[in-house]
Amino acid sequence: MGQALPVIVSFGGVNSAGRSSMHHGYARMVESALGEDRRRAMIAALRQLTGSNNDSEASLLERTLIRRIGPAHFDPNSVAWNQRLPTRSNGSPVSFELHRRYLPEPVPDDWKLLPGEDEEHVRVQIVGEQQFLLPTHREFEVKVASQLPDGFDPASLYQSRNHPRGLAMSVYAASDALGNLGMDWDSLMASLGPDQISVYAGSAMGQLDDNGAGGMLKARYRGSRVTSKFCPLGLAEMPADFVNAYVLGAAGSTGATLGACASFLYNLRHAIHDIRAGRARVAFVGAAEAPVTPEVMEGYAAMGALATDKGLRQLDGLGDTDTPDHRRACRPFGENCGFTIGESSQFLVLFDDKLALETGANILGAAADVFINADGFKKSISGPGVGNYLTMARAAACARAIVGEQALREGGLVQAHGTGTPQNRVTESVILSRVAGAFGIQDWPVGAIKSYVGHSLAAASGDQIAATLGIWSEGWMPGITTTDALADDVATENLSFSLEHRALDLSKQRYALINAKGFGGNNASATILSPLQTMDMLKARHGAQSISRWEQAQESVKLAQESRESRVLAGEESPRYLFDNNVLGDEAVSFDGDGISIADQRVSLVQSNPFAD
Repeated sequence: MGQALPVIVSFGGVNSAGRSSMHHGYARMVESALGEDRRRAMIAALRQLTGSNNDSEASLLERTLIRRIGPAHFDPNSVAWNQRLPTRSNGSPVSFELHRRYLPEPVPDDWKLLPGEDEEHVRVQIVGEQQFLLPTHREFEVKVASQLPDGFDPASLYQSRNHPRGLAMSVYAASDALGNLGMDWDSLMASLGPDQISVYAGSAMGQLDDNGAGGMLKARYRGSRVTSKFCPLGLAEMPADFVNAYVLGAAGSTGATLGACASFLYNLRHAIHDIRAGRARVAFVGAAEAPVTPEVMEGYAAMGALATDKGLRQLDGLGDTDTPDHRRACRPFGENCGFTIGESSQFLVLFDDKLALETGANILGAAADVFINADGFKKSISGPGVGNYLTMARAAACARAIVGEQALREGGLVQAHGTGTPQNRVTESVILSRVAGAFGIQDWPVGAIKSYVGHSLAAASGDQIAATLGIWSEGWMPGITTTDALADDVATENLSFSLEHRALDLSKQRYALINAKGFGGNNASATILSPLQTMDMLKARHGAQSISRWEQAQESVKLAQESRESRVLAGEESPRYLFDNNVLGDEAVSFDGDGISIADQRVSLVQSNPFAD
């Protein structure tokens, strides 16, 4: 039969388009193509998410996707910073009074302290030069980002205890994926060994807001205190740690592999290989990124990577005082001026194919493989290189080996990295065009959903996969609608860029290639199989009787999924967050030379020598 097939059985998360499960976030992207019933369901999900029961639909939709940075993050017209203020005495002392409790320790040598107006104050005289930092505000050149829908705060839904935003998003996203599974997680986990569940998730940037590493790094400059939470909660692998400790209660393989903007696929690769090799039967894969902070955005802006108001005005021929169309800030493969940063958390749940059939799990597709290659020698650490040729070619070859030559040419699509930068539109389009030509593919459908949800860094590929699952469920490929026309330097041979929503024939859909490129030369491309292709493989691998039993078990899974959706829309379900719940200590562990038991779940310690002849 070969290796186990990693079947995608659930997904969940949240980005600027809304909640991912039940394809609601995807539906927001193709809103103009939806039928009335489907549109009503998407609007209902957005209302529940944001608590906007009385707002008009138009107002609700305006507070999603890419838009001007809102008050939930910061005011781009007035960003706090510290202005350097050098003083010079010019022979006469610089003099001022302050409260004694604010005197620095130690007092600088060139400060002379004199009595103040009362015992609590002191007069300071400084002769010579002295540097001060003066708190002030300035206008930020980047005023647009892809933010979670206005009104939605994941930390308010559970006892978050000042968690960094990325971790609160992780709890929500993993809970969404778990709820969308349609089965009781505790019962499922009891039927598996502790070593049969893998969790791989992380953040490319770490947790850099004020409740994480950002607060730690800024505390001294603010004159405030570093708390005991800043450092540990700021770590980049903390999304996986939180999911293990507070959502799943899993004790299996875990971690986070960081590959900049390709990080989600780096972690998906671990999960795929665990299941294919039999090291795990269930895998949770995810990422969370919350980079809509002035400090992070200023870092990318300093590289010239982000779309600014000035750049957008120049593209559209506007005057210096005109307001650009922030909704169209990200324009993949068109005339553009930079990417738009976004926040997102996405999780996938994978089962091995046998477990998926036994439990009646949803068959949303399958994750065949992920291919990773570096760029080799580089002129610029942020510049593109040759690695993406390797990853895309290998991913296409993988698809060909599974679906065959004809289906490769006629039954697939590409979710491009599609950042919206001038450099990306050229380099990635050339790679896609040449790979398609090498494999005899004509009119390869190419999408770029960052035009809707921006670039969420580590979570970007999770956004792409969630959108692809939506395409395979509902048939519409989101158009790159923010791009009026392809730029002249975009390679188009063998490719079909969808600038409008495009209806696909789902009876022919067999695979998708998910492409990701990251700073530093981190390239990853994934081969994802459609539900149609996955079901054909399951029938061939397991036979009609197994499929019949799966269909019977599916009925209860679907009912549970629908029941959960009703509870969510009614506001009756909150994220699963189990703090200080069933914590296991030394007394829960027993073992001998052949095995170890954790709370009566046994793990074999019997191994063979893998290096024996």
